[in-house]
Amino acid sequence: MPTDRVQLYDTTLRDGSQMEGISLSVEDKIRITRKLDELGLEWIEGGFPGSNPKDAEYFRRLRNIDLKNAKVSAFGGTRKPNITCETDANIQSLVAAETPGITLVGKASMYQVREILETSAEENLAMIADTISYFKKLGKTVFFDAEHYFDGFAADPDFSLQCLATAARAGADALVLCDTNGGMTTRSMLAAIEAAQARVNDVRLGIHCHNDAGLAVANSMAAVEAGVWQVQGCVNGYGERCGNADILTILANLKLKMGLNVVEDEQLARLTEVSNYVSELANMVPNAGAPYVGASAFAHKAGYHVAGIMKDERAYQHIDPGLVGNSSRVLVSELSGQRNLLMKLQELGIDYPLTQAEVRSLLEVVKEKESQGFQYEGAEASFELLVRRSLPGYRAPWELEDFVIVERRGRSHDRETQNEMLAEAMVKLSVEGQQQHTAHEGNGPVNALDGAVRKALVQVYPQLEHVKLVDYKVRILDSQAATGAKTRVLIESTDGNRYWTTVGSSTDIIEASWLALADALEYALIAAG
Repeated sequence: MPTDRVQLYDTTLRDGSQMEGISLSVEDKIRITRKLDELGLEWIEGGFPGSNPKDAEYFRRLRNIDLKNAKVSAFGGTRKPNITCETDANIQSLVAAETPGITLVGKASMYQVREILETSAEENLAMIADTISYFKKLGKTVFFDAEHYFDGFAADPDFSLQCLATAARAGADALVLCDTNGGMTTRSMLAAIEAAQARVNDVRLGIHCHNDAGLAVANSMAAVEAGVWQVQGCVNGYGERCGNADILTILANLKLKMGLNVVEDEQLARLTEVSNYVSELANMVPNAGAPYVGASAFAHKAGYHVAGIMKDERAYQHIDPGLVGNSSRVLVSELSGQRNLLMKLQELGIDYPLTQAEVRSLLEVVKEKESQGFQYEGAEASFELLVRRSLPGYRAPWELEDFVIVERRGRSHDRETQNEMLAEAMVKLSVEGQQQHTAHEGNGPVNALDGAVRKALVQVYPQLEHVKLVDYKVRILDSQAATGAKTRVLIESTDGNRYWTTVGSSTDIIEASWLALADALEYALIAAG
């Protein structure tokens, strides 16, 4: 739902991919493009075709993709000093991209022109004018990213404003003011925006903020309130150094806080899905504390908070989580009250009629377990098992009788690998009344133990073949105890459809691992029904 009041421009595929640890394949970029199109964004910056073969291939493949809401812009710089657009290879790579939009970055800071480009003010202005005019003659929508505008304005406002005026005369469709170093405070930024509005009042302005001072989203929102038209950002706030403004937070704020219909309600409800989808493709751990879309965005731990939302969810939630595709969660910990526990049971679909005394008893068990190093906030599968095991009639699908781990040094003719350790686990289980005795060699003791247990269980529970361990975390709880410290292990598992986390705690890391592993496999059977 495009609105003339504000336009959303996503640069995840270019600026976001510059974040440390992110490397997107061409297929990743295509899939993210489709997802952002479904979300209803108006413009997607696809990348810099002149920078690498991967981006060039992306633009070639994009020609055969039908987007319903978004247009794609290719990103590049103004022509280089003292050459023409026709002879500049990077400019010609933008032409070859065949996108409806071109986003050109040019210097808007006298310091940057003099010290980084090492050219004159006159040549920089000519570079801006020539490049924008060149692409306008080709029928492109042209956005001019005024790089370092705010820092440049603070040092030499006349030159920075002259750069904007030059871009406007050359036909730029929008002038995007860039806080490239991400250090602007809101008041200083607004003063520079006001000056730009006064100088080029016939061309729309945009805002592009980095988050080095933690103000990217706040500054972007303030810019919109000041009349800026286009807002640029990245999904999940990805980007170089401390990241860019988070386009998902901005989108939700614009629609829910400012009443601007930048997307349809149905598209807004996919916001959490989009966040998780992109983080998965980027191979980045989702930020649980992300506004609107994070797993903790609507999580409640304090007992009096839970008591409040039991009466009215608005008591401690600024919006209905369902509007952005998220949901409320109640956390159970040593800080919990009985209401937390009751709401958590309801959330898990456990409707067994516990008495008040049973609820108190279960809460004491939780608190005792947490004093032993277990923590259920991030391991809700283990908490559900804890509850179910306390109910009458629950029968564990198997019982561990014993296990032994043997580690030895491997033998190899290769001098580089002769000292590698091998682990073998021998496990004795009782499964459906039958004793199973299995062994498995693995890459370390936990992997060997996992393999031995599965070998015994899949004969009776073949569905466990589809369960995979996707993450394994170890935390030392009392470091002052040195090698005798208590250890907490968290294991994340999936069956291809669901993900769940389990926890184990012990002074023995193998035992802690076993407790988390056993819960992971037992929960898989319960969750599968």
